[in-house]
Amino acid sequence: MPRQPPEASPAASQAASQAARRAVGHVTGMTGRDAEGVVGVQRRDDGGWRVTVEVVETHRIPDSADILAVYETDLDADGELVAFHRTRRYPRGRVDRP
Repeated sequence: MPRQPPEASPAASQAASQAARRAVGHVTGMTGRDAEGVVGVQRRDDGGWRVTVEVVETHRIPDSADILAVYETDLDADGELVAFHRTRRYPRGRVDRP
């Protein structure tokens, strides 16, 4: 029987959503760009969070020509920014292939 992932407790879910909001604030503050959304959240062994945020790097007309970027952030247990870097840059609508 396949192993099921553990259920997240309400406190863990709230902490993850708080970390995600903090990361979005850090990324938008550092880049001056609009966030599209959070595309990943992972608890780190030290109690902090790794949050991946997608942003619009360049607005174009039409919107389908926008350039997006993914930023990976590491937050400490208090939600303060520890590390931040861009991992990808790509045109909107581009599909990743395995």
